[in-house]
Amino acid sequence: MEDELVPRLPVDQEEIDFHDWHIAYFKSHILKSICAKGQDAHCKEGDDYCELCTYQNALELPHLPDMVFHKNKLCLQHRDGATLEFLPMDALRLVENGKQPLQVACAQEWKESRPESLMEEKFKPFDWTFTTDYQGTPNEKFRIEKSDQHLNKFKLMQREKILFYHDLTLFEDELHDNGISSSSVKIRVMPSGFFILLRHFLRVDNVLLKIHDTRFHYEVGNDFIFKEYTKRAATYEELKNVPPAYFTIPNEIEQHMPINEKLAYNLYFK
Repeated sequence: MEDELVPRLPVDQEEIDFHDWHIAYFKSHILKSICAKGQDAHCKEGDDYCELCTYQNALELPHLPDMVFHKNKLCLQHRDGATLEFLPMDALRLVENGKQPLQVACAQEWKESRPESLMEEKFKPFDWTFTTDYQGTPNEKFRIEKSDQHLNKFKLMQREKILFYHDLTLFEDELHDNGISSSSVKIRVMPSGFFILLRHFLRVDNVLLKIHDTRFHYEVGNDFIFKEYTKRAATYEELKNVPPAYFTIPNEIEQHMPINEKLAYNLYFK
């Protein structure tokens, strides 16, 4: 009886074999913000880079997001070799470096709040909102073709048993308390197939919102995964008639934001 009262401990890895797919997620702690060699130190070329310096050298961004879940990963592998992964570093590789497309009042304050020792150049331009167009990392075994199909929302709305589910954060930054920039991936596996939502959500308070969504839907029996990519953006002025509470809930606010771009693909794995 006592064992029944013990709460389930957090799990940092789970997996499932689903038809010809092996699906697994891995999660861990946030990337440390200080080099393993100490405060204000950096691993040098020829050293075994610590986890922080590995990221900084690979990405060459003036600063990383406040929270990078560097070991979080979702991986789907087909028995014929096709692999689809979702990785924090690959998401951050697509952040614009050398450009600063969004100038708002808090940008200067944000820069000045960052320790100078953590930046190669204090005012090196880059997209401080960490906006990314990341759409997952497929290997070369996939054959990707444009599609004129649409996401089968009706089928996805049908009630089914959930065989496997998880929600992973890849990175997150609160933009010096001026909003949020986050990248996350969710998966659910049902008897009929699996569905994945990869989302980048950006809210710069009193300025704008952006949502970049990549949805993947696999139906048992198909030789492909359907992928739909959408980009939404709207200013606060354009959303002035929307209840303010919705601005912090992506699933609510997206209903009020226009689609600026929509692309569809079939990812063939056989």
